[in-house]
Amino acid sequence: MGDTLRRYKKYDDDLTRKHRPWHERHRIFMVVVIIGAIVFFILSGIYTAHLDNVVTQKFEGKKWAIPAKVYASPLELYEGKRLSIDVLETQLVQQGYQKVKQVVVPGSYSRSGSTLVLYSRGFQFPDSMEASQYARITFSGNTITGVSGQNKKKEPLSVIRLDPQMIGGIYPASYEDRLLVRLEDVPDALPETLVAVEDRDFYSHFGISPTAILRALVVNVSAGSVVQGGSTLTQQLVKNFFLSNERTLLRKVNEAIMSVLLEWHYDKDELLETYLNEVYLGQQGRLSIHGFGLASEFYFAQPLQEIGLEKIALLVALVKGPSWYDPRRYPERAMERRNLVLHMMEKQRILDQDEVDALSGKPLGIVSKQQMKTSAFPAYLDLVKQQLKDDYREEDLTSEGLRIFTNLDPVIQRQAQGSVSSMLEVIDKDQEKALQGSMIVTSAQMGAVLAVVGDRHAGYAGFNRAVYAKRQVGSLIKPAIYLTALEDADHYTLTTPLDDSSISVENGINGEWTPHNDDGISHGIVPLYRGLAKSYNRATVRLGMNIGIDQVLDTVKALGIKQQFPAYPSVLLGAVSLSPYNMASMYQTIASGGFRMPLRAIEAVMDAEGQPLKRYGIAVKRVISTENIALLRYGLALTMKEGTGRRAYQRIDSSVELGGKSGTSDEQRDSWFAGFSGNLMAVAWVGYDDNRKTHLYGSSGALPVWSDFMAHMPLESVKSLDSKQLEYHWVDPQKNIAIDPDCPQARKFPYIKGSEPDYSGRCGEAVGSGGSPSLMDRFKSWFD
Repeated sequence: MGDTLRRYKKYDDDLTRKHRPWHERHRIFMVVVIIGAIVFFILSGIYTAHLDNVVTQKFEGKKWAIPAKVYASPLELYEGKRLSIDVLETQLVQQGYQKVKQVVVPGSYSRSGSTLVLYSRGFQFPDSMEASQYARITFSGNTITGVSGQNKKKEPLSVIRLDPQMIGGIYPASYEDRLLVRLEDVPDALPETLVAVEDRDFYSHFGISPTAILRALVVNVSAGSVVQGGSTLTQQLVKNFFLSNERTLLRKVNEAIMSVLLEWHYDKDELLETYLNEVYLGQQGRLSIHGFGLASEFYFAQPLQEIGLEKIALLVALVKGPSWYDPRRYPERAMERRNLVLHMMEKQRILDQDEVDALSGKPLGIVSKQQMKTSAFPAYLDLVKQQLKDDYREEDLTSEGLRIFTNLDPVIQRQAQGSVSSMLEVIDKDQEKALQGSMIVTSAQMGAVLAVVGDRHAGYAGFNRAVYAKRQVGSLIKPAIYLTALEDADHYTLTTPLDDSSISVENGINGEWTPHNDDGISHGIVPLYRGLAKSYNRATVRLGMNIGIDQVLDTVKALGIKQQFPAYPSVLLGAVSLSPYNMASMYQTIASGGFRMPLRAIEAVMDAEGQPLKRYGIAVKRVISTENIALLRYGLALTMKEGTGRRAYQRIDSSVELGGKSGTSDEQRDSWFAGFSGNLMAVAWVGYDDNRKTHLYGSSGALPVWSDFMAHMPLESVKSLDSKQLEYHWVDPQKNIAIDPDCPQARKFPYIKGSEPDYSGRCGEAVGSGGSPSLMDRFKSWFD
């Protein structure tokens, strides 16, 4: 019995071993599947929550780093302004104004004879909002003779201020740029066309569109290649905004999940607006052009709100491939793609067939690279960035969307660049290789920097010679020496005799220095003003040594040069290295009448919302007395009329009073000229980057560049400075004696009271005792 039970138990065990494992394996498998599914869903939930956090944090936070935009000074139009109709039209074209037959919308103009009609764009300036304005402007020669409005009476307008030209930006390391637009501000046809071409189911799908995927599959299979994508606008936005360009399954999964999450959290219009600002639409060098707002400026030099339907179609066409359809490199491709978009607009009933036919025949309307507004004036932007560093962090300038308003005058900037480029081509004919040049222009009385030219080639974004090139200044330093002397009225006047004979002095480093005149001649005894006007080195060095080098350097500092120099005699002939910007600071003080002021490139800064952050007002300090600076300016005026600057009047009206000084460094390696009118001050430099000899003097290199620029500008004469301490006397300057005005050698000079020379007879004859005119001389003078 026991054996039987044991046999049954063994049989049962054998049976269990044969059948139970399958059931157990099935149960285990199901448990694993269930657990795996649970884990999968938990992990998927966690991962989805992570992606959700990524989506919401970035989308609801600061979406983009918006570079600071930099604007030129606005052009103001008023009766009496010196401006030609050609110059105004050039500026309007630069700012993207469209020439039309009938002016009815902002951003357009027409021209007929000596009359130009324009409709300005509205703009938020730091001081006020300027509304769009219609104006009829009449010209006579180079002067505006009238500015009137649109009403029937054509009542005069006091002034019309154009929107400022954007001259560039301050970009982050990513070199992305965009102009943000709001959906409600863009032309209605833009979002309609974009949806029609890129995602016609946009307003009905939930982030991904099975219908679009199936439609693309059918089209691609029929075509035998990939000709249509199935991605929605939301998926494109996710790919551009959140993800990299890698082609992996995980990225596609992420793209799908994040697209659904975006659609869950945000409405369609917000997604579409973000897409309009995010999409990549072109490239300018290292700079990526993102968004339709900036693309409109980049391709058409027009605000997005002003472009026509054919241009909207081109921008939408570029979404498919900005490089492949680049209208500047491949205009035929771009035209074909644009016209295809126009036909798609007709299919979606945005346009009718007649409109499509008319628009398809229009040109692309792409502006030249010269008209593009990004980084138009790199040398000026260099100076702007330098001056902004004192007040703003780099990350603020590259990401906060600041608006920087500058003092750059586009008309003056173009002429300054043109003069440097064109005159160097002329001077190059006598050179072994091409010269380089630079120029800086300021407002003579206010210190506003109006133009900066850093290279002979317009738009060159390399080394900025106007701001950073330190070169020996030569005789450009001499006015500081003569001013130092004139401040000692007891010993020096404009007619004080100076000795121009040979001189040798200790050089300050255990040696001897013997300066020479450029012509190799000693001119004997010369009046002080002539030593300045003719730039006699020997007379200047002797004068400087007599008054003291330390005193001269104090004057150099007072005039605005911050650098420190050793008190060596060679400093008296400009053996110091300074930039054109440095020298502009010095000559600015002279041009303004003895007031030192910082050179200001920036006028004001606003934040991205249009709120003012800072205004850069004028900080003025009188550093030279009126009477002393008046004497120096008189001497610099004579330098222009009969000295080293006299060739300027071959180009400039001789009735315009100017002041200026040439400069030539040792061995003619640098050619300089600095000068001013009543309204403009400019410093020009010509030379080689490798410091080789130019064989040019300041009067044969930089002066022609300076003169050409000034000749194209509306100039005002330098005005005499009023001072109760100044008196004018008729003198014989060569003998430094007072004489009667009708004497052949008589010339009129200003003197500080009590410093004038003694009267020496009617025309220099002996006078009575005590140095005063005799009674007979006085009697005769009553009838002269």
